[in-house]
Amino acid sequence: MKRISEYKKLFSVEKDIDLKTLKTTYRNLVKDWHPDKFQADDEMAHEAELKSRQIIDGYHFLVSIAPETTAASADEYSQSIDSGIADYKHKGLMLEVSFSDGASYEYFGVNGNLFNKFLNADNPLRFAKRNIFTSVTYRKAKKAVLQEA
Repeated sequence: MKRISEYKKLFSVEKDIDLKTLKTTYRNLVKDWHPDKFQADDEMAHEAELKSRQIIDGYHFLVSIAPETTAASADEYSQSIDSGIADYKHKGLMLEVSFSDGASYEYFGVNGNLFNKFLNADNPLRFAKRNIFTSVTYRKAKKAVLQEA
């Protein structure tokens, strides 16, 4: 959640992420902080290098969690969660779930209490479908890996 709020602040995003506005803001930030704008011996050159990396990372991250992006991949996401849970990792407020079809998704805002309920559920997949997969912010972490027969 901290990462999301930091990037939203960087891009001046108030509520929902609009891809068109995000792209415009991204272009303006890149113009302002592009490392080539500064001389190599300028003290701002190093800061510009770091800031430009943060801008690029933030842009790709916010695009990946934008409502338009998640809506466009809704069918693929449904197929992944229906394939079953293969593995999961919980760190801080992020839960990464690998599915049986090879896809992996990151879920943001999964606190310890919710994670413990997931672990102790009679049917973790059913619990996750009801309480995590459809109610917290998520993004695809890895592309599906085709398994050979």
